[in-house]
Amino acid sequence: MSATADMQIFLTYSDIALASSLIIIVIILSWRLRLQLTQTLLIAAVRTIVQLSFIGLILAWIFAREQWYEVLVILTIMTLIAGSAAKNRVKRHYKGLLADTLIAVSASGILVTAIAIVMILQVQPWYTPQFVIPILGLILGNSLTAISLTSNQLINAFHEQQGRIEMMLSLSARPFEAVHDPIRSAIINGMTPTLNSMLVVGIVSLPGMMTGQILAGADPTQAVRYQIVTMFLICVSSMLGCTISALLIYRRFFNKRKQLILP
Repeated sequence: MSATADMQIFLTYSDIALASSLIIIVIILSWRLRLQLTQTLLIAAVRTIVQLSFIGLILAWIFAREQWYEVLVILTIMTLIAGSAAKNRVKRHYKGLLADTLIAVSASGILVTAIAIVMILQVQPWYTPQFVIPILGLILGNSLTAISLTSNQLINAFHEQQGRIEMMLSLSARPFEAVHDPIRSAIINGMTPTLNSMLVVGIVSLPGMMTGQILAGADPTQAVRYQIVTMFLICVSSMLGCTISALLIYRRFFNKRKQLILP
């Protein structure tokens, strides 16, 4: 590890190896406590190194070229993977779940990223990779978690509360009235991690983006401003994603005759 005069620290491969060796502590704890996480930890550690090293090479190439169509391909791949990841975290699948998660992830992520790039940061050109790729990645990573939590709880609620919902429908309740409580609870559940982070940010935790900028030698006040912006972007995209996901699931579980169906 070496540092310049302005205290910017450059990590070497030996520093990475030393940090990687700390995983051994986690593996030993897992083995001693019989958590059965040893294999998962090893796979996760290897995938972390391989995936991040690979994406680092790709981003270095993309950053050097700054071609809009290459950036667009990366953004599309990121969105598709995020939608698929959100779908895979849902335990009860139904036909069309992948399409619904893709719509929720892409609609919320792309809209909020566009607002950030065009209106807030005013990046010129819009496809400047050092801005648009990290911002979309932050938004997608958080919104897919919120969407999967919302989807999981809402689908389970429709199955577990089928009798109550059908009783309300038989008493002349409109479909949305019959499922309003499950939808509300599911969206709250999806938003909980984001809201918890916002409540303690700067007091209990220093988020990754802010920490990374400070470690890279950025002005702390500018790092704070960037973090405030990203926290609000994440909050908005998560809320939009949860709402869109809930409405799409609601549409799947009712037919044209306003009857509850379990696809």
